[in-house]
Amino acid sequence: MKFVGAHVSASGGVFNAPLNATKIGAKAFALFTKNQRQWDAKPLEKEDIDKFKVALEKAQILPKHVLPHDSYLINLGHHDVEQRQKSLEAFIDEAKRCEQLGLDKLNFHPGSHLKMMSEEACLELISQSMNETLRQTKDVTLVVENTAGQGSNLGYKMEHLAYLMQNSIDKARVGVCIDTCHLFSSGYDISDEDSYRQTMGKFDTIIGFSYLKGMHLNDSKPDLGKRVDRHDSIGKGKLGVEPFGFIMNDDRMDDIPLILETIDEELWAQEIALLYSLIK
Repeated sequence: MKFVGAHVSASGGVFNAPLNATKIGAKAFALFTKNQRQWDAKPLEKEDIDKFKVALEKAQILPKHVLPHDSYLINLGHHDVEQRQKSLEAFIDEAKRCEQLGLDKLNFHPGSHLKMMSEEACLELISQSMNETLRQTKDVTLVVENTAGQGSNLGYKMEHLAYLMQNSIDKARVGVCIDTCHLFSSGYDISDEDSYRQTMGKFDTIIGFSYLKGMHLNDSKPDLGKRVDRHDSIGKGKLGVEPFGFIMNDDRMDDIPLILETIDEELWAQEIALLYSLIK
């Protein structure tokens, strides 16, 4: 069974996110548990935590179908020791916020080498940061997202993600989120049935579907392999509707959060309905 939703607003308090999800007919959702463009945030208050759990139950959405996203400021592979430590502390705080809310995943972008070191050296630093977070937290799975490869961002190759899985001290608490726009823009074609089958075969061989913990369903403004991160509404970009039909009929994507991050939130309810209509 598929669980589709969108990255909804938590403005006014995290407890508003489940309500915003129900308004668009979502069976899953993503949220920021703090302001994603600020380093610091006041701790979650017990009242807000309790209200979130009540709202989640009322929305009839299970915690495992929620995919919180960390701050955009965090770079677990930063070359500067102080900056990397700052990112690590913020990341651990994000994981602990998920724990408090009863959520079992934290979605994040791997990090960037900022042209100050090799990809291999940066991946090793990201792995170290992930492992330290695993040591200092419990119950939360760290879900690393593939990227378009824009700038100096890592995660645009499946091998990058596989390295992070293989070098984890707790392989039961790490996983991967596939973003369809990033996948296509980084050079992995899924636009037709044969390409989809080949790309997902590569994913299974290099990473393994046991690590797939969520997806971001986005059409792509850029062409294949352009390594530019620009999402589009479903069916309005270079992917079109067809690849999302492959996903919605792929049993390997059952029971994980499938999250829209498309550019027009006014279309989210319509896009969710469209995705469910693709199931044969």
